[in-house]
Amino acid sequence: MAEFTLPANSKVKIGNTHKAPEGAKRVRAFKIYRYDPDKGENPRLDTFEIDLDECGPMVLDALIKIKNEVDTSVTFRRSCREGICGSCSMNIDGTNTLACLKPIDEVKGAVKIYPLPHMDVIKDLVPDLTTAYAQLTSIEPWLKSKSPPPPDQERLQSIEDREKLDGMWECVLCFSCSTSCPSYWWNSERYLGPAVLLQAYRWIADSRDEYTGERLDDLEDPFRLYRCHTIMNCTKTCPKSLNPAKAIAEIKKLLVMRQ
Repeated sequence: MAEFTLPANSKVKIGNTHKAPEGAKRVRAFKIYRYDPDKGENPRLDTFEIDLDECGPMVLDALIKIKNEVDTSVTFRRSCREGICGSCSMNIDGTNTLACLKPIDEVKGAVKIYPLPHMDVIKDLVPDLTTAYAQLTSIEPWLKSKSPPPPDQERLQSIEDREKLDGMWECVLCFSCSTSCPSYWWNSERYLGPAVLLQAYRWIADSRDEYTGERLDDLEDPFRLYRCHTIMNCTKTCPKSLNPAKAIAEIKKLLVMRQ
């Protein structure tokens, strides 16, 4: 995937530089996108020099150190620090990923950090996920059944049926995949995107769900599903090594087979 760089005519200006403490030996520069729409100013790139001997190994560790010790106004989302919540998704060194799972040592030179691309920015590294979550809600990502549950027990499924959900239930909804997809960039108001379609197939493939037909009907649309052109950016960038493109292909296959 191409590196996220600023074009020559970009309105993003070079911002402030915060030097590392005197005597620091393992210094790494972190170039962070800064933007506060309430101030009405153009975005800028601030540079923070960090002593890696006094910092944890992950990019999120550096961001927390910067916010705690250098500039408290730096804004980003984070929570679990274990790659489970999906909160700290951002563009690091040209790739969408989770800051808590990205080792600093994997990046050569300055660490360039931007918000997820092609989304409105609330502030700094925080994208507006309102549309993405509305799309997620639209596919009703929960178990739906027509028959009553068995008395005094949960709805059971075989080991084989349970294994069909592997590679989907692990999704943490960080939206790294959707925001790496050109089709989603240009059609995000109508195309659901790989993250939501992966969630849709997770329930279609669940043997306990009894609304497969209705779920497929809802997806059979020129834009909601078929804007996927199998570019594969989604699979390449997924920080959990999942394959949203395969899930989308399986949905298309099911729609063809039932005709």
